[in-house]
Amino acid sequence: MVSQLGAPTFPFKGSDGTFHIAYDLQLTNAATVPANIVKIEVVRADRPDAVLASLSGPELVDPACTYGDCNRLRRLPSAPADSSVIGPQESRAVLVGIDLPSLDGAPTTVLHRLTLTGAASPAATRPTALSYLAGPVNVAAGTPRTIGAPVAGKNWVAMNGCCGIGTAHVSALAPFSGGLANTQRFAIDWMRTNDDGEFVTGDRIRNESYAGYGQEVRAVADGTITSTLDTLEPNRPGVLPADDPVLAKTITVETVDGNNIIQDLGGGVWAAYAHLQKGSLLVRPGQRVTAGQVIARLGNTGNSNAPHLHFQLMNGPTLVGGDGIPYVIGEFGYLGFIPQQRISDMDDYATGRFFADRLGAPQTRRDELPMNAVIVDFPR
Repeated sequence: MVSQLGAPTFPFKGSDGTFHIAYDLQLTNAATVPANIVKIEVVRADRPDAVLASLSGPELVDPACTYGDCNRLRRLPSAPADSSVIGPQESRAVLVGIDLPSLDGAPTTVLHRLTLTGAASPAATRPTALSYLAGPVNVAAGTPRTIGAPVAGKNWVAMNGCCGIGTAHVSALAPFSGGLANTQRFAIDWMRTNDDGEFVTGDRIRNESYAGYGQEVRAVADGTITSTLDTLEPNRPGVLPADDPVLAKTITVETVDGNNIIQDLGGGVWAAYAHLQKGSLLVRPGQRVTAGQVIARLGNTGNSNAPHLHFQLMNGPTLVGGDGIPYVIGEFGYLGFIPQQRISDMDDYATGRFFADRLGAPQTRRDELPMNAVIVDFPR
């Protein structure tokens, strides 16, 4: 059985010049014999012979792969599967990604062609080869909201951005209120460096040593503040609370994102600004704010091991439990990206210089979403 997790979605343009569609599926083997997923093809519903994406082999399961187009088949809620076999009465998630060179003739609905061995009927006692279409998904349910930047100035890096598998956000399916949701699918952890590409200089266990700490956080659009949290003390850098046996016990659904602000942008879209500095919030619930208005300062609270701003759009007024919504930023300067291997080799303090591949001058980009590890300058 194939079903979509989350709401209908739509394409957005990334800073790589490609249009991306990202969503999640749940596969459930309702039979009494194992099912082995050989291939999943995403096809146009109006032309099932037109394959938009194909997942097989390492794209589904690859224990040696830590980042990229791999391990899209997930144990629930979202750990990489160790096998393409789904046992009787078991479920798996699939993290789907479609890349389009343009929106000319873009699909409105897609189907999924499953090639597998499994039960051909309810009475089957052994797996046989099967292939069928299932799981329609609406991929033209709107257009991306254009917003301003949540921070200002130069040398910002879009950490944990879309859309490769292996970052903290794209694969962040989690159970909330009786369902599986990924509110963070298009979230970015904005971290800042100095002009030498260093996130931290000096004493690494002091938040003040980080280039981004205390930077202004700005409203990305006009809207109304719906909730705030401003009671949590700053973390000591270098320790992710979820990985510490003592600190992990203090994390709750309410505190995992630290001090935060939720803003209603209208039209069923909310913005979240998280891990804020205690005592820095300048807004209150019910207050109307305008695009570019300073609303807080960047901090290191909640489940965070270094100062950064977690930002996302979502279809509900809470940081967890809703569905992440694609968006684009109206204007920014593109300066290349940090190679993934450098990110993977980064220590818990984000020590080092990371601008070896930085472009010499920014390229003006409009109405795009900075992809994972992209370096950007924002207007002040």
